[in-house]
Amino acid sequence: MQYWGVTDPGCTRAQNQDAYHMEQLDKNTLLCVVCDGMGGAKSGNIASTLAVEVFVQEIKRTWQGGMDLEESDQMLTNAIKLANFTVFDQAKQFEEFSGMGTTLVAAFVHGKYATIVNIGDSRAYSVKGDGVRQLTVDHSLVQMMVARGELTQEQARSYPGKNLITRAIGTEQILECDIFHRRMEDGECLLLCTDGLSNLVDEQEMLFEIIHGIDKKSSCEQLLNIAKNRGAPDNVTCVLIEI
Repeated sequence: MQYWGVTDPGCTRAQNQDAYHMEQLDKNTLLCVVCDGMGGAKSGNIASTLAVEVFVQEIKRTWQGGMDLEESDQMLTNAIKLANFTVFDQAKQFEEFSGMGTTLVAAFVHGKYATIVNIGDSRAYSVKGDGVRQLTVDHSLVQMMVARGELTQEQARSYPGKNLITRAIGTEQILECDIFHRRMEDGECLLLCTDGLSNLVDEQEMLFEIIHGIDKKSSCEQLLNIAKNRGAPDNVTCVLIEI
Protein backbone atom coordinates (compact mmCIF):
# COMPACT_ATOMS: atom_id res chain seq x y z
CA MET A 1 0.00 0.00 0.00
CA GLN A 2 1.41 3.39 -1.07
CA TYR A 3 -0.03 6.88 -0.86
CA TRP A 4 0.79 10.43 -1.93
CA GLY A 5 -0.84 13.82 -1.50
CA VAL A 6 -0.52 17.42 -2.63
CA THR A 7 -2.34 20.68 -1.94
CA ASP A 8 -1.94 24.13 -3.50
CA PRO A 9 -3.78 27.48 -3.24
CA GLY A 10 -4.15 27.58 -7.02
CA CYS A 11 -3.59 30.54 -9.29
CA THR A 12 -6.10 33.05 -7.91
CA ARG A 13 -6.55 32.68 -4.17
CA ALA A 14 -3.95 33.89 -1.69
CA GLN A 15 -5.05 31.47 1.02
CA ASN A 16 -5.38 27.70 0.87
CA GLN A 17 -8.62 26.65 2.58
CA ASP A 18 -8.18 22.97 1.73
CA ALA A 19 -6.70 20.54 4.25
CA TYR A 20 -5.73 16.88 4.10
CA HIS A 21 -4.15 14.14 6.18
CA MET A 22 -2.73 10.68 5.42
CA GLU A 23 -1.77 8.20 8.13
CA GLN A 24 -1.03 4.51 8.22
CA LEU A 25 -2.60 3.09 11.40
CA ASP A 26 -0.81 -0.24 10.99
CA LYS A 27 0.88 -2.07 8.12
CA ASN A 28 -2.51 -3.03 6.58
CA THR A 29 -4.65 -0.02 7.53
CA LEU A 30 -4.62 3.48 6.06
CA LEU A 31 -6.70 6.58 6.77
CA CYS A 32 -6.82 9.50 4.33
CA VAL A 33 -9.08 12.56 4.49
CA VAL A 34 -9.51 15.66 2.32
CA CYS A 35 -11.54 18.77 3.25
CA ASP A 36 -12.44 21.93 1.32
CA GLY A 37 -13.31 24.81 3.66
CA MET A 38 -15.82 27.57 3.04
CA GLY A 39 -16.92 30.70 4.86
CA GLY A 40 -14.56 33.40 3.66
CA ALA A 41 -10.95 34.26 4.29
CA LYS A 42 -11.37 34.40 8.07
CA SER A 43 -12.81 30.96 8.61
CA GLY A 44 -12.69 28.57 5.64
CA ASN A 45 -9.23 27.30 6.55
CA ILE A 46 -10.27 27.01 10.21
CA ALA A 47 -13.24 24.79 9.29
CA SER A 48 -11.24 22.44 7.08
CA THR A 49 -8.26 22.16 9.42
CA LEU A 50 -10.47 21.63 12.47
CA ALA A 51 -12.58 18.99 10.72
CA VAL A 52 -9.50 17.06 9.61
CA GLU A 53 -7.93 17.18 13.07
CA VAL A 54 -11.06 16.11 14.96
CA PHE A 55 -11.97 13.40 12.43
CA VAL A 56 -8.48 11.86 12.46
CA GLN A 57 -8.05 12.03 16.23
CA GLU A 58 -11.42 10.38 16.83
CA ILE A 59 -10.56 7.56 14.44
CA LYS A 60 -7.22 7.03 16.16
CA ARG A 61 -8.92 7.07 19.57
CA THR A 62 -11.58 4.50 18.71
CA TRP A 63 -10.01 2.28 16.03
CA GLN A 64 -9.13 -1.26 17.01
CA GLY A 65 -7.61 -4.01 14.91
CA GLY A 66 -10.10 -6.70 13.96
CA MET A 67 -13.12 -4.39 13.61
CA ASP A 68 -15.82 -5.77 11.32
CA LEU A 69 -17.49 -3.70 8.60
CA GLU A 70 -20.39 -2.58 10.77
CA GLU A 71 -18.06 -1.49 13.56
CA SER A 72 -15.77 0.47 11.23
CA ASP A 73 -18.78 2.14 9.59
CA GLN A 74 -19.99 3.24 12.99
CA MET A 75 -16.53 4.49 13.90
CA LEU A 76 -16.36 6.63 10.75
CA THR A 77 -19.91 7.93 11.24
CA ASN A 78 -19.16 8.91 14.83
CA ALA A 79 -15.99 10.70 13.75
CA ILE A 80 -17.98 12.66 11.15
CA LYS A 81 -20.57 13.60 13.79
CA LEU A 82 -17.89 14.80 16.19
CA ALA A 83 -16.15 16.84 13.49
CA ASN A 84 -19.50 18.36 12.53
CA PHE A 85 -20.38 19.20 16.14
CA THR A 86 -16.99 20.80 16.73
CA VAL A 87 -17.06 23.03 13.62
CA PHE A 88 -20.73 23.92 14.20
CA ASP A 89 -20.03 24.83 17.83
CA GLN A 90 -17.09 27.06 16.90
CA ALA A 91 -19.19 28.80 14.25
CA LYS A 92 -21.90 29.52 16.82
CA GLN A 93 -19.54 30.67 19.56
CA PHE A 94 -17.38 33.08 17.60
CA GLU A 95 -18.77 35.77 15.31
CA GLU A 96 -15.72 35.72 13.04
CA PHE A 97 -16.39 32.03 12.30
CA SER A 98 -20.11 32.44 11.59
CA GLY A 99 -21.18 30.55 8.47
CA MET A 100 -18.04 28.47 8.15
CA GLY A 101 -18.18 24.87 6.99
CA THR A 102 -16.27 22.30 5.00
CA THR A 103 -16.66 19.34 2.71
CA LEU A 104 -15.07 16.05 3.70
CA VAL A 105 -14.16 12.90 1.81
CA ALA A 106 -12.22 10.13 3.52
CA ALA A 107 -11.00 6.63 2.75
CA PHE A 108 -10.42 4.00 5.42
CA VAL A 109 -8.51 1.17 3.76
CA HIS A 110 -7.88 -2.14 5.48
CA GLY A 111 -6.15 -4.71 3.32
CA LYS A 112 -8.06 -4.69 0.05
CA TYR A 113 -11.28 -3.29 1.48
CA ALA A 114 -11.98 0.43 1.31
CA THR A 115 -14.71 2.35 3.08
CA ILE A 116 -15.32 5.85 1.75
CA VAL A 117 -17.35 8.55 3.49
CA ASN A 118 -18.28 11.94 2.07
CA ILE A 119 -20.04 15.21 2.80
CA GLY A 120 -20.33 17.88 0.10
CA ASP A 121 -18.70 17.84 -3.34
CA SER A 122 -15.17 16.62 -2.66
CA ARG A 123 -14.89 13.28 -4.43
CA ALA A 124 -13.45 9.80 -4.40
CA TYR A 125 -12.63 8.00 -7.65
CA SER A 126 -11.57 4.45 -8.43
CA VAL A 127 -8.83 4.42 -11.06
CA LYS A 128 -7.69 1.23 -12.80
CA GLY A 129 -6.56 0.13 -16.23
CA ASP A 130 -10.04 -0.15 -17.72
CA GLY A 131 -11.22 3.30 -16.61
CA VAL A 132 -12.18 5.78 -13.92
CA ARG A 133 -15.31 5.54 -11.79
CA GLN A 134 -16.61 8.20 -9.44
CA LEU A 135 -17.47 6.41 -6.19
CA THR A 136 -19.06 9.27 -4.26
CA VAL A 137 -22.16 11.30 -5.12
CA ASP A 138 -21.90 15.08 -4.76
CA HIS A 139 -24.18 16.79 -2.26
CA SER A 140 -24.76 19.75 -4.55
CA LEU A 141 -27.49 21.66 -6.35
CA VAL A 142 -26.35 20.52 -9.79
CA GLN A 143 -26.26 16.86 -8.72
CA MET A 144 -29.87 17.18 -7.56
CA MET A 145 -30.76 18.65 -10.95
CA VAL A 146 -28.95 15.83 -12.76
CA ALA A 147 -30.82 13.27 -10.64
CA ARG A 148 -34.12 14.91 -11.57
CA GLY A 149 -33.19 14.88 -15.26
CA GLU A 150 -33.02 18.68 -15.51
CA LEU A 151 -29.34 18.68 -16.48
CA THR A 152 -27.03 16.23 -18.20
CA GLN A 153 -23.65 15.44 -16.63
CA GLU A 154 -21.99 17.47 -19.39
CA GLN A 155 -24.25 20.49 -18.74
CA ALA A 156 -23.58 20.16 -15.01
CA ARG A 157 -19.83 20.69 -15.55
CA SER A 158 -20.38 24.31 -16.63
CA TYR A 159 -23.64 25.16 -14.84
CA PRO A 160 -23.36 28.58 -13.08
CA GLY A 161 -24.46 27.25 -9.69
CA LYS A 162 -22.30 24.13 -9.65
CA ASN A 163 -20.43 25.21 -6.53
CA LEU A 164 -23.56 25.39 -4.38
CA ILE A 165 -23.47 22.42 -2.01
CA THR A 166 -26.41 21.04 -0.08
CA ARG A 167 -24.49 19.40 2.78
CA ALA A 168 -21.39 20.55 4.64
CA ILE A 169 -19.74 19.86 7.95
CA GLY A 170 -20.45 22.62 10.45
CA THR A 171 -23.50 24.23 8.86
CA GLU A 172 -26.22 22.12 10.53
CA GLN A 173 -26.40 20.64 14.01
CA ILE A 174 -27.38 17.20 12.70
CA LEU A 175 -25.66 15.81 9.61
CA GLU A 176 -25.74 12.55 7.67
CA CYS A 177 -22.85 11.27 5.61
CA ASP A 178 -22.83 8.79 2.73
CA ILE A 179 -20.83 5.57 3.07
CA PHE A 180 -19.52 3.46 0.19
CA HIS A 181 -17.68 0.13 0.27
CA ARG A 182 -15.29 -1.25 -2.31
CA ARG A 183 -13.14 -4.34 -2.61
CA MET A 184 -9.97 -3.14 -4.28
CA GLU A 185 -8.16 -5.04 -7.02
CA ASP A 186 -4.39 -5.32 -7.39
CA GLY A 187 -3.11 -2.16 -9.07
CA GLU A 188 -6.32 -0.25 -8.43
CA CYS A 189 -5.99 3.29 -7.06
CA LEU A 190 -8.23 5.56 -5.05
CA LEU A 191 -8.12 9.28 -5.82
CA LEU A 192 -9.56 11.73 -3.27
CA CYS A 193 -9.83 15.35 -4.40
CA THR A 194 -11.49 18.71 -3.91
CA ASP A 195 -13.54 20.34 -6.65
CA GLY A 196 -10.57 22.56 -7.47
CA LEU A 197 -9.22 19.50 -9.24
CA SER A 198 -12.37 17.74 -10.47
CA ASN A 199 -13.77 20.95 -12.02
CA LEU A 200 -10.72 21.29 -14.29
CA VAL A 201 -9.34 17.78 -14.87
CA ASP A 202 -11.53 15.21 -16.60
CA GLU A 203 -11.60 11.48 -15.98
CA GLN A 204 -9.58 10.56 -19.06
CA GLU A 205 -6.79 12.85 -17.90
CA MET A 206 -6.91 11.27 -14.43
CA LEU A 207 -6.65 7.84 -16.05
CA PHE A 208 -3.72 8.82 -18.25
CA GLU A 209 -1.66 10.44 -15.49
CA ILE A 210 -2.29 7.74 -12.89
CA ILE A 211 -2.22 4.56 -15.00
CA HIS A 212 -0.17 5.57 -18.02
CA GLY A 213 1.96 8.39 -16.61
CA ILE A 214 5.64 8.24 -15.74
CA ASP A 215 5.07 6.94 -12.22
CA LYS A 216 2.44 6.99 -9.47
CA LYS A 217 4.59 9.13 -7.21
CA SER A 218 4.43 12.10 -9.58
CA SER A 219 0.74 11.65 -10.55
CA CYS A 220 -0.63 14.06 -7.96
CA GLU A 221 1.83 16.76 -9.03
CA GLN A 222 0.97 16.18 -12.68
CA LEU A 223 -2.78 16.50 -11.99
CA LEU A 224 -2.12 19.66 -9.99
CA ASN A 225 -0.08 21.07 -12.87
CA ILE A 226 -2.94 20.44 -15.31
CA ALA A 227 -5.32 22.37 -13.05
CA LYS A 228 -2.85 25.25 -12.61
CA ASN A 229 -2.18 25.42 -16.35
CA ARG A 230 -5.94 25.99 -16.74
CA GLY A 231 -5.96 28.87 -14.30
CA ALA A 232 -6.89 26.99 -11.07
CA PRO A 233 -9.32 29.61 -9.69
CA ASP A 234 -9.83 27.48 -6.56
CA ASN A 235 -7.56 25.63 -4.14
CA VAL A 236 -6.49 22.21 -5.43
CA THR A 237 -5.94 19.10 -3.29
CA CYS A 238 -5.60 15.44 -4.22
CA VAL A 239 -4.57 12.25 -2.47
CA LEU A 240 -3.70 9.05 -4.34
CA ILE A 241 -3.77 5.59 -2.76
CA GLU A 242 -2.39 2.52 -4.52
CA ILE A 243 -3.25 -0.95 -3.25
